Amino acid sequence: MTTTTLAVLVPLLPFLGAAAGLLLGRTAPGFVRPLAVLPPLASLVTAALVAVRQGGGPALDAHTELTPTGSVPVELALHIDGFAALVAILVAFVASCVQIYSTGYLRNDPRYPSYAALVSLFTSAMLLVVYSGDLIVLLVGWEVMGICSYFLVGHYWETPEARAASLKAFLVTKLGDVPFLIGLFALATDAGSFRVTSVLGTVASGGLHHPTLVALLLLAGVAGKSAQFPLHTWLPDAMAGPTPVSALIHAATMVAAGVYFVARLLPVFEASGAAMLVLAVMAAVTMTGSGLAALAQDDIKRVLAYSTIGQLGYMTGALAVGDRGAAVFHLLSHGAFKALLFLAAGVVIHAAGTNSLAAMSRMRGLRDRVPDAYWTMTVALLALAAIPPFSGFFSKESVLGAAEHAAGGHTAHVPGAAGRLVFVAGLITAVLTAAYATRLWLLAFHGRGAEAPDHGRQPPAMTVVLWVLAIPSLAFGGLAYRALPGWFDGRSLAPTALTSVLGTGLAVVGGLLTYGVWQRTTRNLVSPPLGAVAAHPGADAGRVEAEAIATHTPAYGDIAYAPDPADPGRVLLGPLHRHAAVGFHLDAVYDALFVRPVRAGASLVRFLDREVVDTYVGAAGALPRLLGAAVRRAQTGNVQTYVSALLAGTVVLAVAVVLVATGA
Repeated sequence: MTTTTLAVLVPLLPFLGAAAGLLLGRTAPGFVRPLAVLPPLASLVTAALVAVRQGGGPALDAHTELTPTGSVPVELALHIDGFAALVAILVAFVASCVQIYSTGYLRNDPRYPSYAALVSLFTSAMLLVVYSGDLIVLLVGWEVMGICSYFLVGHYWETPEARAASLKAFLVTKLGDVPFLIGLFALATDAGSFRVTSVLGTVASGGLHHPTLVALLLLAGVAGKSAQFPLHTWLPDAMAGPTPVSALIHAATMVAAGVYFVARLLPVFEASGAAMLVLAVMAAVTMTGSGLAALAQDDIKRVLAYSTIGQLGYMTGALAVGDRGAAVFHLLSHGAFKALLFLAAGVVIHAAGTNSLAAMSRMRGLRDRVPDAYWTMTVALLALAAIPPFSGFFSKESVLGAAEHAAGGHTAHVPGAAGRLVFVAGLITAVLTAAYATRLWLLAFHGRGAEAPDHGRQPPAMTVVLWVLAIPSLAFGGLAYRALPGWFDGRSLAPTALTSVLGTGLAVVGGLLTYGVWQRTTRNLVSPPLGAVAAHPGADAGRVEAEAIATHTPAYGDIAYAPDPADPGRVLLGPLHRHAAVGFHLDAVYDALFVRPVRAGASLVRFLDREVVDTYVGAAGALPRLLGAAVRRAQTGNVQTYVSALLAGTVVLAVAVVLVATGA
């Protein structure tokens, strides 16, 4: 079988699994789980074979015209280089883990067949984005992911939080997709083709007429899809969906698509120094702002959501300093430990059974009750905090090393200011990341809330997946930084002495400071009893989460939990805590600037339609109705009346004729 055929099968297999799952979900429920698990596993094996054959060598290109357009052709094209080959393995690997985990997590969910099919379709769409060599075909996968996220985030559609979150995710990402689409058309107009290779060739020859405008239009879509400032607000709210969906979105699909797109078309952005500076500012604000917000969240999944936003900021920061190898290295590393963090959080949520969805202030005694989640999540948090030798250390240091190099003005097409901005923001974020990772570990596993009823042991499908993901979270970085340059652009990904000392030192300071504050605040404190949701032993984890969402009365972002006096985040942030807890009121700003004016405009249009337009339309119909009523009254059916009227009319006409004649 040729490499091209294998590459076609990689996105096709999950798509066929999704179609079969939807068709057989009701008629043959016994096939649902095999159809959920086997296609992504087969896709993973196929993607690995494609990567072995590609081997980091010259890109594999294959194309055929999809449809004649009369102008710019649309082609079904493949473009597989080292970046695409490795990212495809990540997507298939995480999707396989999520599907296996979901067989236990949602084993009693009545909507599991449609859920599993949508996850497979989500996976197929992301793989299409990764392998596509044509921007229009890439756009198809891009948009399919958007609609899949809408349905999956709203899986628990009975709850208002899930409905609002799914709608918000869809609308915010579409807000970025409109300029993104315009940018793609502008790019193809200059290149005369939607082919990625043709576009890059046009950029290399200087044929891009408006590089800054095109790059900024494309960045709007990237900011929406990859949850970067200022279009990041949908991602924390998307935690209303099932936890495995959060793992898939945060680790391998959706948010990774924007970073991957910029990495693939980085020369387009490098053609404009202004665009690179905007990208650096976006990355710096995203990193630092999300780190502060994560330190103030009580919901364990919202902490991880803001963490994803910050880590994506590292990736866009690497792209802003012109090093796509470092960006994709961190994308691969982050995919493993972030999937582990979310799936372990699902176990924690089930064990805690909190009635505020996943409030860490209400957790207690979980270390001994969920040892698998405790140890694997500890590994993932150390990777997130970039502590050596865990994988996050090597990938984060590659980003800081690239920023340090660019800060000295040694990187072509990159302003030195962009490098300095990313470098400083990256160091600040290193402190914040270690602080909120330590806080999460302390509150979740050593917290002082009310101990929830024991829900029994987790299904093996869930715990096995945690240990599988723990392996790359621990070992991937140390093995990959030597091998990956050959798959990427050849630039070294090895940690430098300066960034390693600074980054690790600051991370250790952030962790120790948080631990010290926690110890001081917990000394001599007696925890008050807090309520929890009871569930029988062996309860379905997905149902526990659904019940938790259903009982979470306030909207996401509201401060509805009882303040924990032992929360180190409140002490570390001080007066900033209340603002960071609600995402620095960005949702309120958007509500004032956009939502309320749109609603006011809609109300005005409705008033004009009902009170003005309908009045004129009604009046225009009323006059003919009145005339018709008058004529209808004259139609009595009495012949004598008709003859009398005829004679009277004749007399009147005769008199009129006589009068006219006499007057003449």
